[in-house]
Amino acid sequence: MKPAPLDELPVHQAPQSMARVASTDKNFYDRYYFNAQDRTGERFLVMGLGVYPNLGVVDAFATVRSGDRQWSVRFSDAHRAGELRTEVGGFRVEVIEPLQKLRVVCEHESLSFDLTWEGSFEAALEEHHILDDGPRAILDATRFAQLGSWAGTLAFNGEELTVDPEVWLGSRDRSWGIRPVGDADPAGRLAEDPRQGHWWTYAPLRFDDYALLVIMQESPDGYRTLNHATRTFADGRVEQLGWPRIEVDYKSGTRDPKSARLHLTRPDGSPLVVEIETLTSVSLTVGAGYGGDPEWLHGQWKGRDWSEASEYDLDDPAIVGRLPYSTVDHAARATCEGQVGYGMFEHAAMGRHDPSGFKDWFDMAP
Repeated sequence: MKPAPLDELPVHQAPQSMARVASTDKNFYDRYYFNAQDRTGERFLVMGLGVYPNLGVVDAFATVRSGDRQWSVRFSDAHRAGELRTEVGGFRVEVIEPLQKLRVVCEHESLSFDLTWEGSFEAALEEHHILDDGPRAILDATRFAQLGSWAGTLAFNGEELTVDPEVWLGSRDRSWGIRPVGDADPAGRLAEDPRQGHWWTYAPLRFDDYALLVIMQESPDGYRTLNHATRTFADGRVEQLGWPRIEVDYKSGTRDPKSARLHLTRPDGSPLVVEIETLTSVSLTVGAGYGGDPEWLHGQWKGRDWSEASEYDLDDPAIVGRLPYSTVDHAARATCEGQVGYGMFEHAAMGRHDPSGFKDWFDMAP
């Protein structure tokens, strides 16, 4: 093992070279995630780049939805230990100003863009995220999130768009740690005691004067295993908003949320209510490589200099049928204290969740 360029800087977190991460878990990852929407519910772009040091893989994806069709591109290649480049194939991320301004570029004949991100509020460091599966933590990660705007160009399906920061908004995050990536681990004894369900809500929302970040993760019985609710103001002040409660209105016969109501609590004890309306969505199992995507998963070894493009009809029964078992990113419009804001409502209601009334993996909303 050779030293890495970062070893020249005082950034070490463990007594070893920056060419090696502190954990030997194959599932260690380090990822960028971004989304962009034009507020209309017509177009929604989701993209990301991840590095998997213990798998020796770097990969990226971009997927855009317009109406009931979706276009995706994926790139993957070998990662060299200690490498500083945040690019793979035709996809790259350039950090112009840390925690404030980044450039994201995708070059592919099916989907291309050159976009610059500008943070509208300071990035918020979330609570430490842990998710257990039996005796083992399958997710043990740190993440920060930020609300902002986009400028640049976007082209797909023969259409070329100018991305105006006065119109195009979004959220982004950076996360690193351990989560299931690459080829699946053997189930072993856990095959006899499978998970009964997973419930998750992640809502970064921006308004004129502040950004909200609400996170809830619950066990099938409703026990809260992750809780975060903060409001970040433009001047940098951060306000904690207590223990959120949520009401979700699902489309009948599905687990697809039409709307939601968040009940938050100001520091003085008074209520703060956020009404959320979903506009359009991207399932992270359709072209984005998250768990359950049948085409490609983050961290999988696909060979050197690999890329792939797909186009989807979102009315395809094969896609519709797997949505209840997916984490889905919804572009959303929100109302709070008379202000209208925009952002994302990411939601998963898989399997049993007693507070929602879902009895098992196959139970749907009435």
